[in-house]
Amino acid sequence: MATFLDFFNTLGLLHLTVGNVIMIIVGLTLVYLAIRYEMEPLLLLPIGITAVLVNLPLSGIANWPVNVNLPENVSSSIFDTITYMGQHYGEPGLFDLIYYLLVKTEVIPLLIFLGLGAMTDFGPMIADPKTALLGAAAQLGVFVAMLTALALGFNLNQSASIGIVGGADGPTTIYLTTKLAPEILAATAVAAYSYMSLVPLIQPPIIKALTTPEERKIRMEQLRPVSKREKILFPVITMVLIGLLVPSAAPLMGMFMIGNLFRESGVVQRLSKAAQEELMNIVTIFLGLGIGSTMRAESFLTAQTLMILGLGIVAFASATAGGVLFGKLMMKLSGGKINPMIGAAGVSAVPMSARVVQRIASEEDPGNFILMHAMGPNVAGVIGTAVVAGVFLALLG
Repeated sequence: MATFLDFFNTLGLLHLTVGNVIMIIVGLTLVYLAIRYEMEPLLLLPIGITAVLVNLPLSGIANWPVNVNLPENVSSSIFDTITYMGQHYGEPGLFDLIYYLLVKTEVIPLLIFLGLGAMTDFGPMIADPKTALLGAAAQLGVFVAMLTALALGFNLNQSASIGIVGGADGPTTIYLTTKLAPEILAATAVAAYSYMSLVPLIQPPIIKALTTPEERKIRMEQLRPVSKREKILFPVITMVLIGLLVPSAAPLMGMFMIGNLFRESGVVQRLSKAAQEELMNIVTIFLGLGIGSTMRAESFLTAQTLMILGLGIVAFASATAGGVLFGKLMMKLSGGKINPMIGAAGVSAVPMSARVVQRIASEEDPGNFILMHAMGPNVAGVIGTAVVAGVFLALLG
């Protein structure tokens, strides 16, 4: 009889809570959106299905809590943290190891930046450097969302982590949140990647509301050719300058520019290809599993999570508006030679936001091709968001 009762108590169904059920539905919804509508499927699919798995009670695949306040006598080093967790929460599950060793240590976000660098062409921005200002202007969304979060009662570290969602840069969001406010990592990551996939829906109404049909029809001069020497010097110089001016942004920018140098040097095609394909595929899998493992009912189902998801929309919308409005200013100063819509591409959702701008331009004038002009602020936005994250780390970390 006792043996039967012991077996009966091991049934996960008996330990299933309402919160678990809700999170399983949330996870399945993410899976559905990834498959049916192809919304950032490379991340939302693994995040969603992992969220389902970690909310199945007694699975043993995630035994450690995500956020633990370590005693003062325990240092925050990864080795001491893992030792402490093992002593107090038992053997780690697979997802515990992925989260604590790869995500919490920022290994995965940094490796993703290496791959992104190898996939990025800075040619349009080098050909027209003033478009980098549009990438900076789009960072308005970061500060609008940050100030709104502060007004809603989030602390400064949490508000900075929420604000960085406005940069439309998932790896930067994860990197900063892991350091400043790991307790809201799942919510900010889901917000960043979900709204990145919704850029084609979020941006067009804002762009059209802030521009006239005549402004959207503006054609821009063809960009000048960029030499190989310029493309090689750019990542080196940028890495050094940012490393000296904003040292806390050096890890992100350093990995980004190393990957870009792999691409532009032309002598390490195998490394460039590996960074773009094999490495990116592997780290994307681990990133999805690591983020999904934090979506447990006890930590995710809070009022804070709903507010963060709402603030994500505020961040993206204000970033788009900031870029477009600055684009209108540049249009005036240039005598009508700059299409203000390219400012919307300053959010670093590469290349989605640039494609949105091109699509709207084509709707107004089928012969208007401004995609490459929009790519300038698009890649500048990646740099801008990383620099802002570095400033936040220097001030708050």
